[in-house]
This record gives sequence, C-alpha cells and structure tokens, in this order.
Amino acid sequence: MFASDLDRTLVYSAAALHLTGPDAEAPRLLSVEVYRSAPLSYLTETAAVTLADLAVLPPDEARFVPVTTRTPEQYRRMRLPGPAPELAVCANGGRLLVHGEPDAQWDAKVADRLASDCAPLAEVRERLRATADAAWLRKERVAEDLFCYLVVDRDRFPAAWAEDLAGWAGERGWTVSVQGRKVYAVPRPLTKSAALAEVVRRTGAARVLAAGDSLLDADLLAFADRGWRPGHGELADTGWQAPHVTALTTRGVRAGEEILTAALADIRDHHGAGPR
Repeated sequence: MFASDLDRTLVYSAAALHLTGPDAEAPRLLSVEVYRSAPLSYLTETAAVTLADLAVLPPDEARFVPVTTRTPEQYRRMRLPGPAPELAVCANGGRLLVHGEPDAQWDAKVADRLASDCAPLAEVRERLRATADAAWLRKERVAEDLFCYLVVDRDRFPAAWAEDLAGWAGERGWTVSVQGRKVYAVPRPLTKSAALAEVVRRTGAARVLAAGDSLLDADLLAFADRGWRPGHGELADTGWQAPHVTALTTRGVRAGEEILTAALADIRDHHGAGPR
C-alpha cells in the first residue's frame, strides 16, 4: 500500500512548484485541480504517468490511498491520474471515504474519541478568533466540524504566535501546524496514522509505504514500513528524521515526481509487477 499526503507532497499549487532553473528546462505540468474556474494544483507529466501506473496495479500487489488534511469536498475537486482510489483518508484522519463517500462507522468512532480526549472545537476556535491579528489574518475556517485553520499572510505572520498557540492547545489535547499560508489547529487524536491503521485492518495490507511533508504527516511516516519526505515543508525545516524514511533534498513539484518514482520502484521490487 502506498499512502501519501497530497498537497506539497505529490501535487503543488503554482506558488509551491519551486521551479528555479531556466524556463526552457521546466518540466511539463498537468493540472489536476480546478477551483473557481481556474487551475489550482499540478504535478509533472512524468509524475502523472507514474501515479497512473501505480494506481492500476492489482489490489493484491499495491493500493494507492490518498491521505490528506483536505475535507472530502476539497478532495473531490481533484482529478488524479488513474482510476479513482477505492479508499481515501480526508480531514487529517477524521473522514474515511469508501468509493468517495464517508464511512459512518469510522465517523462514529472518531466522534467518540474526540469527545472524550480533548477540548471542544468551539473553545479552540474562539481562542484563534480572540488572538489572531487582522494585520495578518486572511480567513478563518472550520473543516468538517472536526478542526479549524487560519489562512494568513506569511510575510506578516509572527512565528511566536503559533508557538504560543501550540503551548495553549497542547494543554487541551490539540496540536498546531503551520503549512504554507495555513495554520492548523487539530485535535491530537485526529491523526492520519489512526485512519490508515483502519485501512490496513480492512484491506489486510502487509506492507505500507508513505510520503508527506508536514508535521501532520509525521505519524503517517512513523507508521509506515518505508517512507519519503521532500526537501521542503515542516519536516525538512525541523530536521525530522526516521531510519526508514528517506529525506529527499529535492524541493517543489520535482520532489513529488521523485517520490512516486521511488514508491513504484519499491513496489515492483517486492512484487515483480512488470518491466520498469
């Protein structure tokens, strides 16, 4: 099973592409998401072909499982290469989609866990509203009534504010993560690895590969048998490492291509899934 974060791991906004070389040497890009009638997210054409090759492998050889902080609505905007994944993890583990629809059994389990283990969403959201500064705050959002986040001006956003919020939230069973222009406040029990463990239980997957770039992906990578992180993002910035996780130096959209190539090669090495 290849379980991967999406944004800034496999797919990239225009602002996150990190194309630093001559324009004539830039990779060809494929848009995989349109928002408000404009292209929003991309991967390289090479990455698209590789993902399609991975996605069509028989389920007994490999499954591609997107594992994202996006809400189901945001996830459904994406048109990833290959057949639609049968299973997908959304809302940072808060929603498990089966053929595109939330699984009621998982929803109930998550709700029970959050009610017993951490402060309510309303309390955390009020803290964000009360302490955020209009000078750098652009939007405030709630995702699936599970967690909340801010969209901020990173040039004006003070890192000390996020550090203070993290200390306050930690005492109440929540975590804080800064990803690009977004500041997430997420209940500690709401993890990608918990949802992925449920996917493994249901599918019987014997081996898990994973990829991710942010601190919200650290538990996902720790859960996996082998993983990759790009040369950008919170994990790279903080120097996060694990013996079974390859820390790439490649940044931007080319890192997504490198991750997919490595994941498919690993799967073929273990299953002999056709020529390379």
